[in-house]
Amino acid sequence: MTIDQYADAVDDLRPDPGAVETAELVVTDDVLVKAFVLGPDSGIDPHEHGDATNVFHVIEGEPTVVRGDDAESLAAPAVVPNERGVVHGLRNETDELAVVTASLCPLP
Repeated sequence: MTIDQYADAVDDLRPDPGAVETAELVVTDDVLVKAFVLGPDSGIDPHEHGDATNVFHVIEGEPTVVRGDDAESLAAPAVVPNERGVVHGLRNETDELAVVTASLCPLP
């Protein structure tokens, strides 16, 4: 047994092109950490969290991170804070899988 939550949660996630699969890594009363595995040519539409900060951690691959009017391709490892109310999203414009965790806190 390991205390690591990552491997067990994402090992079986293998989305097809155009698809995204997710796994919850940590869920408590005040934080949610979720893994997003993005297949080639997939993404998470831009959105915002008015009551929480969302921090992206690029774990694998090279997704394009969208924040406000900016978009930047980032290679792992990378950390991107998305402050409350800032529109953010992800795109995988590569032929490989991309894995990003997102920490949302405090929970709305």
